[in-house]
Amino acid sequence: MKTGIYPGTFDPITHGHTDIITRSLRMFDRVVVAVAPNPSKHPLFNVTERVEMVRLVMKDLPQIEVTQFEGLLVDYVERSGANAIIRGLRAISDFEHEFQMALINRKLAKTVETVFLMPSEEYSYLSSTIIKEVARHGGALTEFLHPEVARRLNDRIRSLKS
Repeated sequence: MKTGIYPGTFDPITHGHTDIITRSLRMFDRVVVAVAPNPSKHPLFNVTERVEMVRLVMKDLPQIEVTQFEGLLVDYVERSGANAIIRGLRAISDFEHEFQMALINRKLAKTVETVFLMPSEEYSYLSSTIIKEVARHGGALTEFLHPEVARRLNDRIRSLKS
């Protein structure tokens, strides 16, 4: 069974993320969405909340497993028995960072490959950071997020303002 690990912060999970996840099922029998705590990014949602939202969005796909992990990604990938790391590339600006990460991961774990997927055109500009900014300014989120994720993001933004 071919297993891919799709790591990220997912603060919150967007349609861009779900696009990469569902399209990766063309290459992998099982995809593990691995949510990282990543406190350096100052997430709006704690890791438990983010795992819960990813599970909610992906609930109809039994080939998707959602977990959280800490530490080196390659260690987690090897422990999981996965074949590859899945990463999305939106633009050239993503490439340099992702390329460096893929090379260091290969150096740390020679058997771990990285697979890059470009998002579908309609999601090529999406990032959780941009979506949070739209939410902070009261913009519509329905084109970018699952309705329940949009509700939770709006609730969180409101609670921070009060």
